Amino acid sequence: MLKRVLIANRGEIAVRIIRACRELDIETVAVYSTADAQSLPVQLATRAVCIGPPRAADSYLNQTAVLTAAVESGCDGVHPGYGFLSENADFADLCARCGLKFIGPSGDVIRRMGNKAAARALMQSAGVPVVPGSDGPVPDAETAAQVAEKIGYPVLLKASAGGGGRGMRRVYDPENLIPAFEEARAEAVACFGDGEMYLEKLILNPRHIEFQILADSQGNVVHLGERDCSIQRRNQKLMEESPSRALTDELRTRMGRDAVQAARACGYEGAGTVEFVLDSAGNYYFIEMNTRIQVEHPITEMVTGLDLVREQLRIAAGLELPVQQEQVNLTGHAIEVRINAEDPAHDFRPAPGVTRFLHLPGGCGVRVDTALYNGCELSPWYDSLAAKVIVHAPTRLQAIRRMRRALEELVVEGYPTGADLAHMILYHPDYLKGEYDTGFLEQNLESLLRLSRVEEASE
Repeated sequence: MLKRVLIANRGEIAVRIIRACRELDIETVAVYSTADAQSLPVQLATRAVCIGPPRAADSYLNQTAVLTAAVESGCDGVHPGYGFLSENADFADLCARCGLKFIGPSGDVIRRMGNKAAARALMQSAGVPVVPGSDGPVPDAETAAQVAEKIGYPVLLKASAGGGGRGMRRVYDPENLIPAFEEARAEAVACFGDGEMYLEKLILNPRHIEFQILADSQGNVVHLGERDCSIQRRNQKLMEESPSRALTDELRTRMGRDAVQAARACGYEGAGTVEFVLDSAGNYYFIEMNTRIQVEHPITEMVTGLDLVREQLRIAAGLELPVQQEQVNLTGHAIEVRINAEDPAHDFRPAPGVTRFLHLPGGCGVRVDTALYNGCELSPWYDSLAAKVIVHAPTRLQAIRRMRRALEELVVEGYPTGADLAHMILYHPDYLKGEYDTGFLEQNLESLLRLSRVEEASE
């Protein structure tokens, strides 16, 4: 087992990793920017090292600073969490050259799956269904227009190196394709330093279904069931649940089998997520693989009883998976709500600030992952995620009721959050019936916000 792990991240995921390491008697080193000097990970880690000023490029994305801290503090492993350097193949390679175990797949695997056009081609060769689209990257807008004409509108332009909805544009008619292509490519260059684009048929308002996989160095691969991540705004997930009401047992078996095949095809090792879109006719298509731990991993932990970060650490130490596929059982139902410091009434505008008062929900089947505490500052320099509220119950309806209760107990004063919006969603008839897709929030946002304001006024 690893002896000392540097956590190349911040916020709630850094706290999550510290907790898993402590339970395995692994020492932790937290790196932090000057903006995070008083953060919870800094206070909880065995040791903390400042690596730069607030700007992420000068601190959390500064590979030299991160690796210097790891080597000088005597670490033998680096856990990247999610975001920042977690899917940076060069960083994974540098860790290996420095004698550090990167807790994730190899740089070669990250490159293979991080380039979405290359990943798409690999999945095709492995027999995993993909969305109809271009055969590899398209060199320019004119070529993209030709492909779009061939497969038919609407289409989805996607950056090969993209993620989080960046470098992605929906196009419904030929007149808008060329300007949308140039806009998406410019965004991809600005965000990822890579303007390579490809094109897919746009599956209108699908379900977004992802399968959690674990793979060890002995060649064992299992999936841990699915997560339904269809409650989104601008391709950013807001709520997730497991299992999905959209899947039959037969469909779950087929999709799980293809998720495992996807991991095997790229020689995967570690925890990862294979993402699919599911249309209204029950057809599913591979869209990408995330080669890291996911924000929404807790709901999988709740329904399987497995600690995914612990398993990442065990896999990194060369140990075999603790379960085989037939031993994986999904028990009950879990829901996660992301509590973001943003204002849904003003186009989800980020709204960081000082946490003047905090009260977290508790009780049977309730978990909160956060780095907040009374008086701490939620920095404007980073992502707006403030906390994650997760519940587990024997049935979906009980889980919904438990989440309502948990959100009613939650108090975060100092800045607006999306908690009230999530609370309204939990009462919506379509959500209650499990009949929703990725277009749900766009179609219902105005009425949900109106109901939220009415409830606020009545209080």
